[in-house]
Amino acid sequence: MLKQVIIIIGRFLATPWRKAKHHRYADPRSDAAARMELPNDKLLPLVRQYVAKGETAIISVKGYSMRPFLEHLRDRVKLAPWTTLEVGDAVLAEIAPGHFVLHRIIGIAGDDLTLMGDGNIRGTEHCTRKDVCGVVVEYIRPNNHIRYASDPALKRKIKIWRRLLPVRRLLLFIYKTTI
Repeated sequence: MLKQVIIIIGRFLATPWRKAKHHRYADPRSDAAARMELPNDKLLPLVRQYVAKGETAIISVKGYSMRPFLEHLRDRVKLAPWTTLEVGDAVLAEIAPGHFVLHRIIGIAGDDLTLMGDGNIRGTEHCTRKDVCGVVVEYIRPNNHIRYASDPALKRKIKIWRRLLPVRRLLLFIYKTTI
């Protein structure tokens, strides 16, 4: 019974991404060979400076730590300067000199933040508010399909996902087999 409930919840959370397998977001003009990539150690300090000036920046997601909400090299995010930070916000933060992560805030204690990737089953990062380079305001899928971070349905899914940490390993397995 519990296993069936977990599978149903996993399918509910992964529904938009399972459809991506059927080319929901396919862009016939995209070509991975035509994309120019800049290493994160060169790009992200520039993004930090740009966002600090009050501008927005769009970067490609690299890595699998934000699965199932963001996919490696498929999705992009729009970063903007932040005024307030809340639990559940996805932020780009410099957790060590030259080491940046795009993770979600799972705890706030004064100026100290605790971060964890959606695709992580354990392990957290810690930083301060001044280490936050920008907050994600838009999730951009291929073919310029935009999902706003302020979308109430997305916020509900993120809240449910955070509560499912004890069974996240199983849910991520189900997600990987369905995409």
